[in-house]
Amino acid sequence: MQFLFPLFLAAAAAIAIPIIIHLFYFRRFKRVYFTNVRFLQEVKDITSNRQKLRNLLVLLMRCLAIIFLVLAFAQPFIPRSSEVKAGEKSVSLFVDNSFSMAALSKDAPLLELAKKRARDIVAAYGPADRFQVLTNDFEGRDQRLVGKEDALSRIEEIRVSPATRDLSKVLLRQQQCLSTGKSENRVAFLITDFQENISDLSNFKDTLLDVNLVPMRAVRENNISIDSAWFESPVQILNQPAKLIVRISNRGDEEAEEVRLALRHDGQEKPVGSLRIPARASSLDTVSFNILHPGWHRAQLSVTDYPVQFDDAYYLSFLVAERINVLSVNGLQPNKYLNNAFAGAKYFSLDNADVRALDYSKFANYQLIVLNEATQITSGLAQELKTFSANGGNVLVFPAQNADLSSYNGFLQNFEAGTLGAYETTPRQASQINTEEFVFRDVFLNTGSNLRLPGTQGNFKLAPNRGEYILSYRDGSAMMTKYPAGDGALYLSAAPLDERVNDLVRNAEIFVPLLFKSAIAGSKGRQIAYTIGKDEVLEANHIPSASGEAVYKLRLTRGAGAGQEANGADRTPSSEFIPEQRILGAKVLLTPGPQVQEAGWYDLALRADSTLAVFAFNYDRRESDLRYRSEEDLAAGLQANMKVLDQNAEANFTQVVNEENQGIVLWRWCLVFALLFLALEVLFLRLWKV
Repeated sequence: MQFLFPLFLAAAAAIAIPIIIHLFYFRRFKRVYFTNVRFLQEVKDITSNRQKLRNLLVLLMRCLAIIFLVLAFAQPFIPRSSEVKAGEKSVSLFVDNSFSMAALSKDAPLLELAKKRARDIVAAYGPADRFQVLTNDFEGRDQRLVGKEDALSRIEEIRVSPATRDLSKVLLRQQQCLSTGKSENRVAFLITDFQENISDLSNFKDTLLDVNLVPMRAVRENNISIDSAWFESPVQILNQPAKLIVRISNRGDEEAEEVRLALRHDGQEKPVGSLRIPARASSLDTVSFNILHPGWHRAQLSVTDYPVQFDDAYYLSFLVAERINVLSVNGLQPNKYLNNAFAGAKYFSLDNADVRALDYSKFANYQLIVLNEATQITSGLAQELKTFSANGGNVLVFPAQNADLSSYNGFLQNFEAGTLGAYETTPRQASQINTEEFVFRDVFLNTGSNLRLPGTQGNFKLAPNRGEYILSYRDGSAMMTKYPAGDGALYLSAAPLDERVNDLVRNAEIFVPLLFKSAIAGSKGRQIAYTIGKDEVLEANHIPSASGEAVYKLRLTRGAGAGQEANGADRTPSSEFIPEQRILGAKVLLTPGPQVQEAGWYDLALRADSTLAVFAFNYDRRESDLRYRSEEDLAAGLQANMKVLDQNAEANFTQVVNEENQGIVLWRWCLVFALLFLALEVLFLRLWKV
């Protein structure tokens, strides 16, 4: 047994006080008159013995009461280990305030129980100890040690947050803060539900920091979530149906029946259908809807689920252009077949330019650039086309019959593509079309003998490389190949576009889909949704300001959703902030960082009455998986400096922490015994009549 304050034991000398009182206490005798003195000696002896016994017991009770009262102040304890750390302590408490902590534990949310645990832990330490209160938000103000009162106030301020962190990163953050304190006694507490996807405790290697794991447990672990959504096509076309693919997951251990999915778009909400999802599985569903107007669209997918609801809605936004711009860079003169193909499609706009007089600054306005039989590709043009493709544009190349192979191969080297061999005047016939590639996917009902493929009277030999064949000759060599490049792609033809050499231009069933779908087949596509808590970088077109200074703002809007963006009806701005912004040429890059805290649509604006772009943000779906690590799993394989404090909700956690820090605390029992002996003294004096 050891004592927390051994100097108080000196007060045990106070037991001399009742002893002195007992020794020098002279009872005043009371005179009683009586007539018969025959039994006087016998009565005197009996009374004297009983009085001595009572006085000795009273003295004993007083001495024991004083001794146990002194022991209570000295705070004895039985240590759990051979070493007990004394002195000022630095304590770090992590209170998990992620969405999963909003689940119920019997009759209260887990977060409220976690805050109670945190208050009990703070109460278990002395007024001289220093504290850090940390949450998933990783706020700068929490990266310092504060006093007891400030720590309790910070605990009361904790609210549910969309942020989520790996526990190894939390421990590293705690370690950094505790290292700023003067105390050598450092201890960390993790008060969380220990979801499996964040419990990477093995990644924290510091064995000097004492870590206490305080698990929280929810009543049920079932959840339905919309995980993600994406369009089948990277570009959505006006007055054409759009196909949206949705992934929905069942996070529970039971099969989910009649999961109803709904879509809100253009101010209308319509049910999509119901799904049956097996336990611990995901299901894909396709949602089709028509696009009736150009501009920015807002859409929202939703399911009905309880009690975890933060992942029941998925917000998305997308831009539908009035037209797709195509630039034909001609070596000699414009190709009439190119002009005719795009002239019949109102959704496409074709511009022609001479290869010798190009304005590179306008390349960003186009989605497809067709290099039509240029004799030579200069290094400047090659670099601009490389940049254009890296930013999501597509390049379609038809080499000239008398092409300068060295300049072409230098251009192809930038794209890590194959090389052009010598031109061969050998008639060839295409025999195979790649209908798995986006350009020709879903174009033909069947590819049987009725499909006429193009032929050429001469072609360049394409050296095999990493490209994907789109059209192939009968001998297996490539007629047209696709090379991914950045966020765009390069489409390279082995033959010129001249109708005297290549009958592709007269084969509309191949030529027209090739042009149209290569214009919309960017590998990147515009991102339709972002995740809160991740380091997202938003990109938009820069609008030069007359004053030379442009301050872009993001504002969160709620309301009817898409379809109202023209007049702003039924949409109410709820918050506005200025994100970190950087202007690069014709683009502005925005980094919202931690300022985005709520799921929804964020409008980008320079002025209050304009919307330049719409970005959709959703909560991180890591919190959707409600599988937790059990106490047994946590305890298995823990480092020596980590231990699990597994107590029921009704336990006095202050006492639990005290016992963990000091051992079995005995001062309460000492106080109980001191009161007990005082009570016995009173009973002896009042009830024992002499």
